[in-house]
Amino acid sequence: MAVLRRVLLLTAVVLALGAVPGVAAAAPVTGNATWFDALGSPYGGCGMPQSVLDSQDFVALNVYNTPRDYNWYPRPLPPGDPKTGAWDNGHNCGRWVRVTVSDYCTGVNDGAPNQAFCRNGSFVVDRYNGATMDMVVADSCGDSNAWCRDDPNHLDLSHASLNRFRLNGTAVGDMDPGHWNNRHVTWEFIPAPGYTGDIRIGFLQGAQVWWGAVSISHLANGIHGVDYFAGGTWHAAQMNGDMGQSYVLSPTVQAGTQFQIRVYDVDNALINGGRVYTFTLPCQSRCSTAYTPVTYTTS
Repeated sequence: MAVLRRVLLLTAVVLALGAVPGVAAAAPVTGNATWFDALGSPYGGCGMPQSVLDSQDFVALNVYNTPRDYNWYPRPLPPGDPKTGAWDNGHNCGRWVRVTVSDYCTGVNDGAPNQAFCRNGSFVVDRYNGATMDMVVADSCGDSNAWCRDDPNHLDLSHASLNRFRLNGTAVGDMDPGHWNNRHVTWEFIPAPGYTGDIRIGFLQGAQVWWGAVSISHLANGIHGVDYFAGGTWHAAQMNGDMGQSYVLSPTVQAGTQFQIRVYDVDNALINGGRVYTFTLPCQSRCSTAYTPVTYTTS
C-alpha cells in the first residue's frame, strides 16, 4: 500500500490464525480491515489493470507474516519461508473471497507499529454486522505498519466497495465513514461466484516474441501455474515476479508469434480437463498499452 494510493483506516485485535503462513486458510478467519483507493498503475500486485478486473470490488492480501518485524524483504520470498503471508507470493491472486462485516472498534486503530489494535476501546456489535460481499484478490499489502505485518488475517478493501456491502438484500449505504473506524471482518476463499465462460488472456506492456508476458483472468478457482508449448514439448512458465496472474511465455517456435498454454488452478489441477489455449501476439513488434486482450482457440 503506497502512501499516496492507499489510505488506511483500520481495525481490530489480532485473532489467532489457524493456518500455516503462506497457506490459504480452509475456514473463515477474522482480522483487521483497512481500505485503499485504487490499484497502482499500470498494474495491481496481481499483474492486472484495474479496468479489466472481473469486479471493481477487490482486496489486497498481506505479503508478509512478520509480527513486530517491520523490515523489508525481497519479493518473491523463498518457497516455504515462514515470513510468507496470505498473499503467498502471488499464488492467491485472482481468487474470490467472501467478506462479512464484523465488530466495530470504539478505540484507536491507527496501525502504528508495536502498538495494539483498538487501543483504549473495545469491539462492539452494531447494525452493520453480518453485511457481506464477494470480492476478488487483486493486490498485495507489504507496508511496514501493524496491519500488514502483525495481523495475518488483515484484509485491505477497495474503498468504493465499503458502502456496497449488503445486509438483508440492501446495500448498507452509510457504513463509511461514520461507522467504519477500523472494523473487524471475517473472510474466506470461495470459488468464483456464478462462474460462466472461460479464462481471459492479455499481453502486458512491452510484450514481444522474446518476452511473452501475459496476464490471465476470469478464473473459476485461482491460478497456480501455466505451461507453454515450445519446441515440441510443454514447459513450466515463470511467474512474472510475484504478480500471480502474470506469466512469461515462449512461442511455439523460436521467434514465432503463436503461443499455446494450459493453466493450473489453485488445487494444482489443469483447468477444463487440460484445455489448450492457442493465440497469437496481436502487436506489430511489442505491445505498447498496459493490457492487450487476445482471442484464442481451444483444443
